[in-house]
Amino acid sequence: MIEDKPEVAIDATGLEATVRSAHYAKRLRDGDRRYRVPKFPKLTLVCHTSTHLVASALATIGPSYDFKLFKPAMLPAAWNLDIDRVLGDSGYDAEYNHKMAREGLGIRSTVIQLNPRNLGRRWPKARYRRQMKRRFHCHVYGNRWQSESVISRMKRRLGSALRGRSNSSRERESHVKVLTHNLMLLAGSSP
Repeated sequence: MIEDKPEVAIDATGLEATVRSAHYAKRLRDGDRRYRVPKFPKLTLVCHTSTHLVASALATIGPSYDFKLFKPAMLPAAWNLDIDRVLGDSGYDAEYNHKMAREGLGIRSTVIQLNPRNLGRRWPKARYRRQMKRRFHCHVYGNRWQSESVISRMKRRLGSALRGRSNSSRERESHVKVLTHNLMLLAGSSP
C-alpha cells in the first residue's frame, strides 16, 4: 500500500471533551461573563497522503501552539515510515523543526508554509526557512489537505466527542479512534 518514498502531512485538531449538546454548552457559557477559553483534547496526526493511514498520533491538551508538537509527532512517524517529504501548515514553521526533520530524521524535503514573523523583513535569516521562501512548491503543498480529509473522515465516522473523564482516558480513547480508523482502511471499508 505504501510506496518507496512516502509523503506525509501533519495537522492537529481539537476534540470535544464531553457529549453534551452545543446548545447546552452555549447556555452555560452565556451565563458566565468571565468566560475563558476552555481546555480541550487535542490530537496531532501524521498521515500518509496516498492511503490516509495515520503513521503517528499525539494526544495532548489544547489550546496550544502546533510548532512544539512537531518533534514528538514526527519521531514515531519516522520510526514507522521511511519518510521522503513532510507537509505542514504555517503553525509548524520553525527552523528547528525543519532542521530536525532534515538532519535528524533524514527527510529529504519539508514543505511547511512560512509563518511571517516580521512584516518589514523580506527574507528569513535561518537556512531552511530561507530555502522554503526561495523554492516553496505550491503544487506539492496542495497535498496537505489530505490530512484535513483524514481528520474530517475520522470525526464524521467515529465521532468528535471523547467520553473519558480524565486526561489519560481521553488520550487512550483518541489512540483507539486512530487505531480503528487505520483498521477500517486496511479492511477495505470506507471509514
